[in-house]
Amino acid sequence: MYQFDIAAGSKAELYRDLTAALDALTADEPDAIANMANAAALVWEYLPDLNWAGFYRAVAGELVLGPFQGKAACIRIAMGKGVCGAAAQTRTTQLVEDVHAFPGHIACDAASRSELVVPIVVDGRLIGVLDLDSPQPARFDAEDAAGCEALMALLGPRL
Repeated sequence: MYQFDIAAGSKAELYRDLTAALDALTADEPDAIANMANAAALVWEYLPDLNWAGFYRAVAGELVLGPFQGKAACIRIAMGKGVCGAAAQTRTTQLVEDVHAFPGHIACDAASRSELVVPIVVDGRLIGVLDLDSPQPARFDAEDAAGCEALMALLGPRL
């Protein structure tokens, strides 16, 4: 069992501590699924106001559900569909303040109001995406996006 001292101060401190914790959890583990599972649990435990945190893996041209925390979720998402598919197709972070205003949003949980999806790209190859949902509108901001991008930059080569 791991126990981490995650700062309750600024977002910068929070993401700094989360990155250090993720590094400690995944540094010596070669299994991608285990590393995604621990990353999802870490984010779920320490980021407030989430109702889903997890991964979709790029498999044979589509996104397939990976380790997560939260309610049961959509299993397969086509590239370009919904927020996750848009992040995967464009390989750019998607920060959505109101999912109901996002064309083609896929509602796995009707309680979700905002979403942050970060693509995981290693050596030019899409590995998958980190998907965070919140029941709070406009829950995520540019600092969350940058913090989660840093987390995925660390995690990506370990998947």
